[in-house]
Amino acid sequence: MRIMSDIRAANVEAAATIIDSVFLHTPHLEDASLSQAVGRDVVVKLETINPVRSFKGRGASYFMEQVTPGQRVVTASAGNFGQAIAYAGRRRGIDVAVYCADNANPIKVSRMQALGAHVIQTGPDFDTAKQAARASTAGDPDVVFVEDGDAPRITEGAGTIAIELVQAEPDVIVVPVGNGALATGIGCWIKAHHPAVNVIGVSAAGAPAMARAWRTGNPDPADAADTIADGVAVRVPVPSIVPAFRAYVDQMLLVDDATIVEALHLIRDTVGMILEPAGALGVAAMLQHSIPGNRIATIATGSNYSDALLHQLTGR
Repeated sequence: MRIMSDIRAANVEAAATIIDSVFLHTPHLEDASLSQAVGRDVVVKLETINPVRSFKGRGASYFMEQVTPGQRVVTASAGNFGQAIAYAGRRRGIDVAVYCADNANPIKVSRMQALGAHVIQTGPDFDTAKQAARASTAGDPDVVFVEDGDAPRITEGAGTIAIELVQAEPDVIVVPVGNGALATGIGCWIKAHHPAVNVIGVSAAGAPAMARAWRTGNPDPADAADTIADGVAVRVPVPSIVPAFRAYVDQMLLVDDATIVEALHLIRDTVGMILEPAGALGVAAMLQHSIPGNRIATIATGSNYSDALLHQLTGR
């Protein structure tokens, strides 16, 4: 097993000079009603105002800069990472294929296709699709398989959020966790430059694999990943990221689906945004847990919501 020992805070800073500018310098906001609802000052960084509506564009852009034109990239995704790789591939003239589950969010599938990706739907969940993606690249030297959470440049690109977010002077940063790349990248840079700031990860209770890996150090798969938050529905942890994830994340929390829905409604009614469920995990953690600190920052990680969620939140 390769350990992701080569993630560096200096590389995070380098990534901030290379990543496509459409993904950088996203706004962060403070809403008095949201802060009142959770009982302390809250800062929300909006990683939704970009061409792929999620933070994934940062890592994908940084990763794809090292891919040689003429090569083909294959990956697996629940939808957001696939969009990001497809967008970066189109910008650089690189063909992209994305494997996803049979039950993947149709909106995310159509957006990946619109961005030029060849989408293959297979298997009952994300991790089964990932196995198929990896198998499809075996022995082909012209194909690059990229696994979100395994490539250091993906993690370092995501970590550039920390450089911008510290301008809000938080005591704590609460980070949604799927495969752990975002929390690890943020934690790496924070520990190097602002070690007094706590980095807390939060996963859905229905997808607890990464929380268990953080506690035990073992990347054991969960029996299932069953949650409304499809963007973080990871059943099998990426082994290579677990040591760095544990080193750079101070605490892990789980939130149930009911609280995620409550957070989605709260964000709608205060910030005025419709997020996908994974994007609301930070606020959900503030509602469900007692998090120490007077000033808490979190990241709205995505807004690629389904038609069903839009109807639930707006009645349309």
